[in-house]
Amino acid sequence: MSTENEGTAVPPAPSAPPVPVDAPAPSAPSAPEAGAPTTPLPPVPPGAPGAQEQELVHAGAPAYAATAQGSGPGPEDTAPGSEGAWPPPVVPSYADGGSGGDGTAWGATYQQPAPKPRSGRGGLVAAILVAALVAGGLGGGLGYTLAKNNDDGGSSTTLSASDSGGSVKRDAGTVAGVAAKALPSTVTIEAESTSGEGGTGTGFVFDTQGHIVTNNHVVADAVDGGKLTATFPSGKKYDAEVVGHAQGYDVAVIKLKNAPSDLKPLTLGNSDQVAVGDSTIAIGAPFGLSNTVTTGIISAKNRPVASSDGSGSNASYMSALQTDASINPGNSGGPLLDAQGNVIGINSAIQSSSSGGLGGTSQSGSIGLGFAIPINQAKYVAQQLIKTGKPVYAKIGASVSLEESTGGAKITEQGASGADAVESGGPAAKAGLKPGDVITKLDDSVIDSGPTLIGEIWTHQPGDKVKITYERDGKTNTVELTLGSRTGDS
Repeated sequence: MSTENEGTAVPPAPSAPPVPVDAPAPSAPSAPEAGAPTTPLPPVPPGAPGAQEQELVHAGAPAYAATAQGSGPGPEDTAPGSEGAWPPPVVPSYADGGSGGDGTAWGATYQQPAPKPRSGRGGLVAAILVAALVAGGLGGGLGYTLAKNNDDGGSSTTLSASDSGGSVKRDAGTVAGVAAKALPSTVTIEAESTSGEGGTGTGFVFDTQGHIVTNNHVVADAVDGGKLTATFPSGKKYDAEVVGHAQGYDVAVIKLKNAPSDLKPLTLGNSDQVAVGDSTIAIGAPFGLSNTVTTGIISAKNRPVASSDGSGSNASYMSALQTDASINPGNSGGPLLDAQGNVIGINSAIQSSSSGGLGGTSQSGSIGLGFAIPINQAKYVAQQLIKTGKPVYAKIGASVSLEESTGGAKITEQGASGADAVESGGPAAKAGLKPGDVITKLDDSVIDSGPTLIGEIWTHQPGDKVKITYERDGKTNTVELTLGSRTGDS
């Protein structure tokens, strides 16, 4: 679906009003002095902006909020253990698109009058200065007279203006207070592949050992022998290396080389306790503008989002926190904070129109729909990456269709590469699930598609017990199963 806002031509400027019949003829201006410059009139205002096209992108055009300088590699768009195309339930576009349009010039028939000599303008300036001096003298005289009269009455009052507005105090709970505390613990990340391609993103200090948490897609270019740097707001820049990355979760951990001893990790909040309407503060480097702070609210919770970099790589799935805080390319990997400065999420993706970005670039910007990975999930993933270097995913042991649907997640008839759709001896098989079953709920969360189910499963940890509601032959059944585990992205 696309909408087009057509530019409206501005009517030409009105001509000068007619001169009354009995109006006296204006006196001729005095001649300018020899060699004196004249001041030209300002040019006619530029053309009004033209039509802009805005398009809402859906299925298969998700978006990362990273500033990409080049496209990255990527395997097929299939979920682990499944095959087929996957239109995601929420489809954030990859910050791209263009804009254009011609406007109509203002007042095409308007003719500029000949410039006036400088002497006339100088006389006006002199008159204004004289008027100012007279007014000042008058005010001073009145003030002196009033003071003298008061003195004659036996009493006087002296009023003096304050030299300053007083010291500015910013409480810790204000946006300025939160930003002042959090900014020193955020970094701007630059990742570059061996071929010179890469981009810019954001990260934040996770511990005092120098570990920085960010998005997988921010550092993906630097994974195989590339270059990675992290720059603090103070200007200090450090080389870094990738400790581990989880493509499915879109979480990565890097470590600073020769990390300073005074690192201050950001405090992690509890994303499960976040409520719609809570204030949010996002920090990042939108369009490369490091250390940018924006504010908003939590506009939705548990938003199923499947996103990729648009280059054909596997999708990342999340049950996201949605915020209207301005998030743009370059904010990826940055912290989403609550009003107390606690990290409640990692900014990861945006829904964006396809019209052009700043300066007519190919990247689109924020339209108030940003998505963050809940910190409770990201914390678990980061700890696994630091411990083993590899991500651990929860699973039910069944392949589900990734086709767009509103009826649930259907277990396919066959798994990837000819494997069984229901893993023998896996959690789903032990619970009695079969190919063709349609899963409609996981615990109390409604499941409307395969990607939604995957996102919900990945909010849990292996070993968690969950209730699965499914439909078979028109009947609804509920079973309990214990989630299994899978290590690595392959």
